[in-house]
Amino acid sequence: MSIPDALLDRFRAAKTASREVARLTSGEKAEALRAIATALEAAAPRIIEANAVDLERGRTEGIATGLLDRLLLDAGRISSLATAVRDVAALHDPVGQVVGGHRLPNGVALEQIRVPFGVVAVIYEARPNVTVDIAALALRSGNAVLLRGGSAARESNMVLVEVMRDALVGRGITADAIQSVDDFGREGANALMNARGYVDVLVPRGSAQLIETVVTQSTVPVIETGAGNVHIFLDETAPADWTNDIVVNAKVQRPSVCNAVETVLVHRAAADRLVPDLVAALQAQGVTVHGDDVVGSLGSGIVPATEADWATEYLDLDIAMHVVADLDEALEHIRTYSTGHTESIITTDSRNADRFLAEVDSAVVMANASTRFTDGGEFGFGAEVGISTQKLHARGPMGLAELTSTKWLARGSGQVRG
Repeated sequence: MSIPDALLDRFRAAKTASREVARLTSGEKAEALRAIATALEAAAPRIIEANAVDLERGRTEGIATGLLDRLLLDAGRISSLATAVRDVAALHDPVGQVVGGHRLPNGVALEQIRVPFGVVAVIYEARPNVTVDIAALALRSGNAVLLRGGSAARESNMVLVEVMRDALVGRGITADAIQSVDDFGREGANALMNARGYVDVLVPRGSAQLIETVVTQSTVPVIETGAGNVHIFLDETAPADWTNDIVVNAKVQRPSVCNAVETVLVHRAAADRLVPDLVAALQAQGVTVHGDDVVGSLGSGIVPATEADWATEYLDLDIAMHVVADLDEALEHIRTYSTGHTESIITTDSRNADRFLAEVDSAVVMANASTRFTDGGEFGFGAEVGISTQKLHARGPMGLAELTSTKWLARGSGQVRG
């Protein structure tokens, strides 16, 4: 496709900025991030005012409740964003890290080190927190960033980008290290997907439809993040208190995010013991349970589940529940319907836990823990680029190291190949 000159100018500026950012010392990058965190806190009233415009437009346009929750920026969330930026600043800088190396028989010394990608582009929707998280991770890993945040968060993102760019200038760093293409609308997104030679890697975050569009239409390298049809399997030995605490937390704490549980599988031998109290605990938190016939016979107010429920990422206060014969059937169900994001087993049988951890082919597999822990911040990354569900380069929560590539350094003393 033909990219408009105004966008090409922005892409060229990002490429130039990436070389400047790559030359910054670890300390200079950390200081820039701390300046961004302080600027975000100072600009909180402006950010909240802009966010209110986005929220009101979203309500008028009938945006789903889950997306509205992702869109919201209040004082607490802005404070959390600033904290995350400071956490990223405190992380070990991956640039220059020695990955491996050895000396050849002829004396040439080889060393593999981490280097920035260059220009990282991200296409996402209704998630203004991503604007800050990605910018912070990109800067700490020595990259420039191009952002397309979508129309739903247009006002919020505009202020966030402006605040961060001003903070960079205050530290003597080019503002072009952080740029948005939101003002170009869909044309900006299409240009990012076709910006070979300018964009080094593109990361989509959002709905399954958005991700599929980017993966299939992009001509630049893509790191695929995925939808989260997340499962928890209640094994025969699952303790009732663990079951209720973990499942309710995984569904209710923040239902609009990709690591929230969507389907609970229950071992038939544990169904009578676990399902009635679990259904009641979920319903007490406003959750609608979509259950099979067995679940329906063990609780009241159950919505009959259909085949579509097993494949649905609700991103809301809904959950599917299905009774299976045993661990084998649970594993088969997960293989059939999982998006490869996160799955968890609740059990006191160590052999079943080990088998589940070994055989489930998802980016994150857990035993006796809430799926809500699949998160870059919780994993100690400060923030995250996204949750990669692919198997090349990066898988699971993506932090600083996943925004780097490697190169080989060879040091010789006059050697030639015979």
